[in-house]
Amino acid sequence: MCPVCASVPALPVPPARRRRGRQGARRARDAGRRHGRGARRGAGTRGRLPAPRPPRPPRRRRAHGLRRPAAVPPGVQPVCPYTPGLPLLPAAGEEGPGAIPPWPLRAPALLLPCYLVIDTGSSRAAVVDPSDPLAVQAAIEEEGVMLEAIFCTHKHCPLADREKVSVGCLTFEALATPGHTVGHMVYVLDGGPFGSPPCLFSGDLLFLAGCGRPFEGSPETMLASLDVAMGLGEDTLLWPGHEYALECLTFASLLELDNSALEQKLQWAVQQRQEKRSTCPSTMGEEQTYNPFLRTHQPELQEALGLWQDWGEHPDAFRARVLKEVRRRKDLYQAT
Repeated sequence: MCPVCASVPALPVPPARRRRGRQGARRARDAGRRHGRGARRGAGTRGRLPAPRPPRPPRRRRAHGLRRPAAVPPGVQPVCPYTPGLPLLPAAGEEGPGAIPPWPLRAPALLLPCYLVIDTGSSRAAVVDPSDPLAVQAAIEEEGVMLEAIFCTHKHCPLADREKVSVGCLTFEALATPGHTVGHMVYVLDGGPFGSPPCLFSGDLLFLAGCGRPFEGSPETMLASLDVAMGLGEDTLLWPGHEYALECLTFASLLELDNSALEQKLQWAVQQRQEKRSTCPSTMGEEQTYNPFLRTHQPELQEALGLWQDWGEHPDAFRARVLKEVRRRKDLYQAT
C-alpha cells in the first residue's frame, strides 16, 4: 500500500441512495402503512426499502487493436506490456549481423511485425512490438531463450529519449521520434561489439521507401524525427514496422521517373515478394537514394512536385512543405 494512503485513517462510507420518483415514493408510503411505520416526514420511523444493490462495475472494453499479453514468465523485466497491431513478416531467412539475429515472427500480412533479437552468447533476448503474446511465447520456447526486455514503438514506452537498455551483450538506445504518434519511439541496436553496423527498429517512423502518417504530429515534427533517423549513418540497417516495400516503391517511381536506383530497387522488391521473401532490411544509405520522404532536400524531387523555396523561407520550413506535399500525394495514391 502507498505509505501516504496508509497514514490516512479510513472514513466510513455512507450507503448508496437511489433517487425515487413519484411512484417509488408512493410505494414507500404504502409499505410503511402496512408495517405500522410512519410514512410522512417526521412521523416516527421512516418506511424502509430493501438495501440498494451495489453498483455494477463498468464493463471492460478492449482498446482498438490491443491485446493484453500473457503472464510474464519469472525473471523477465518487460519495458512495456503491450503495443497496437499484430506481427506480420514471414521469416526473413537471414540472420542479423554477428550474434544479433532479428527474427521476424510469422503472422498475417498487413499488420505490425514483431522482431525477436537474441544475444546468442547468453541466450537472452528482447522483442520489439510484441502484439501477439502466443506467437512471441512460441518463438521464445522454440529458440530456448530468456526474454528480458520488451520494446514498443507506438505508445506505452516509459523510456526517455537517448536512454539505453542492456540485454546480455546487446545495447539498445531509445530515440524519441514523435509524428506518427506523440509518444513514438525507435530503437537502435549497437552493433559495434560484434563488428557490425547498427540496427534501427523504426516502427512506423520509416518504411522501405516510405514513412508513417503523421496522425499526431505536424509535418515539421515528422521532418525532425526523420532527420534523427538520417543522422544514424548510412550503414545503419533498417528494420521497419511494416512490409510496404512494393506499394511505397511504386509510388516513389511515379514522382521521380529518372531515378535509376529507385527503378532497380523496385525490380528487386517485386522479385522478393513473388518468392514470398522479406524485403528487410535495407540501409539508411540506400533509403536516401529512393525514399521520397528522406529526399525533401533534393532539387530533383522538389522540381517533380512543382515546389520552389520562397524568398526568405527557412530551408527546414521549405522541406516541411515538400514533405507535406509528398504525404498528401501518397494518401491520394492509397485512396485510388
